[in-house]
Amino acid sequence: GADTSVVDRVRRLAALHGVVDELLETGLVELGALVAAASERAPGVVVADLRIARGLDYYTGSVYETVLVGHEDLGSICSGGRYDTLASDGSTTYPGVGLSVGVSRLVSRLLSAGLVQASRAVPSAVVVAVTSEETRAQSDRVAGKLRARRVPVEVAPAAAKFGKQIRYADRRGIPFVWFPGVAEHTGPDGGVVPATDDQVKDIRSGEQVQADAATWTPPPADMWARAVPGPSA
Repeated sequence: GADTSVVDRVRRLAALHGVVDELLETGLVELGALVAAASERAPGVVVADLRIARGLDYYTGSVYETVLVGHEDLGSICSGGRYDTLASDGSTTYPGVGLSVGVSRLVSRLLSAGLVQASRAVPSAVVVAVTSEETRAQSDRVAGKLRARRVPVEVAPAAAKFGKQIRYADRRGIPFVWFPGVAEHTGPDGGVVPATDDQVKDIRSGEQVQADAATWTPPPADMWARAVPGPSA
């Protein structure tokens, strides 16, 4: 029930079956006080359901389960209960109420209902291109520097032409491609090929600039994949 009448109904049921129990009466008094307070603060939202039985035995009072109106088939999305001895300093115990929210259940329903969607398909904000398999270690080092600064990054899976690596990033919704520079070296003709700096390309705008993996950071809006309104929002 959504009001204290549930307490009277339980008492009548107990009397009908000749049940007299001090613990039952204590529980009913507590339940009545809880439902009365909840009804005043959020009328019709909190319902006393004596069928609820949590699977853990450390609860010492009321237990709670929450359902999402219109999506009851998800089951409970937020559960918990009262602990008389939640914490102790050795001489005094402290009570509390603990609750846990089923984030994965909520997110799965938001996604499946089209209410939200991810801003990109993968967490990565940057793909580090691979010039050749012989220089993959250099790309790995760049990625390591970026990861050390919490930039979400991945290394291209193959040393394909840069156009193909850019298309790989585009298909995955990754906004930036990093091109590692090359050290000064001798070319096939014996001439000296000068060193080049690392560069990063915003594949949406086409802008390409010099960059240092020790300092460069994507714009805040691109740093992490975000939940954005979906088509059904």
